[in-house]
Amino acid sequence: MGNTFGHLFRATTFGESHGGGVGVIIDGCPPRLEIDVAEIQYELDRRRPGQSKITTPRKETDICEILSGVFEGQTLGSPIMILVRNKDARPQDYQEMASKYRPSHADATYDAKYGIRNWQGGGRSSARETIGRVAAGAIAKKILKQYSGVEIVGYVKRIKNLEAIVDLETVTIEQVESNIVRCPDTECADRMIELVEQIRDVGDSLGGVVECVARNVPKGLGSPVFDKLEADLAKGVMSLPASKGFEIGSGFAGTTLTGSEHNDEFYTDEQGEIRTVTNRSGGVQGGISNGENIVLRAAFKPTATIRKEQRTVSRSGEEALLAAKGRHDPCVLPRAVPMVEAMVAIVLCDHLLRHHGQCESLKHKALRAGE
Repeated sequence: MGNTFGHLFRATTFGESHGGGVGVIIDGCPPRLEIDVAEIQYELDRRRPGQSKITTPRKETDICEILSGVFEGQTLGSPIMILVRNKDARPQDYQEMASKYRPSHADATYDAKYGIRNWQGGGRSSARETIGRVAAGAIAKKILKQYSGVEIVGYVKRIKNLEAIVDLETVTIEQVESNIVRCPDTECADRMIELVEQIRDVGDSLGGVVECVARNVPKGLGSPVFDKLEADLAKGVMSLPASKGFEIGSGFAGTTLTGSEHNDEFYTDEQGEIRTVTNRSGGVQGGISNGENIVLRAAFKPTATIRKEQRTVSRSGEEALLAAKGRHDPCVLPRAVPMVEAMVAIVLCDHLLRHHGQCESLKHKALRAGE
């Protein structure tokens, strides 16, 4: 019912923001993959709340427990269940939101669809749900790294009107993690932090753009026509809370160019590989990866829950005023970075397994037979 993502590598997330816990069940992970809980915990630590002065002050350690699917440090090929227990829930902070809808939040739409909702911290619509995605993404990253050295690096490209200058070819996780806003352009990062602090102090919020690059992606990933690689990347990224836009390669800016200006011309490199001179396609052509860097951007709206008083209505339709309580990010961008990386990893891993299932089995059989 919308809680499972993927075809062969499948992630099903569960749990609510202020319930007993949240997590994920991962099915389709290949057996004998060496995985350490510390590798998953590293990614969860990047996502967790309370990690800096510009994120929500909610204090959660987000310690993960692997309950199944891993034995003696290796995956079994059976479903992997990962659980993170909620420790710092404060449902009383949201009592007023039980009867009043937060503007631009999921309160009214969840009520309209289900006729019931968990109003404690947003329940299932909370970004806390993404813990399961990030945990699954950690395993997907490990598979991709082991297969072809895939590197997935996300970072904050823009907050409001402050835009970073980043070299897609060389940017590293270490550069991204060098500051609390996760922007590798250190000069721009300082200005972003200052801006977020200013908006936080007046009870408001900001939005922006996360850019992500995936390097060393093998050719051939993607399943036209309805499961094109960029289509599934868009679905994965746009399923994240607060996401409002998706671009790959040149994106909307490419519409201002002519065909001759936009086309990526081919050449053969020193290793005999067919490459493109430019990468306005963003690593995907015809819905299939072409071996160039996959480059995408995701737009995130300003955090919907703010302390400023706003007009709203109650569940019964009466006009009301609401200044939301609780603990919220004044800007979701820094914590959205590992979430975007996770969804990109899950999509690429799923398509890698699908590609091998459809296109590689008979090919290897033919090679062994000397055909």
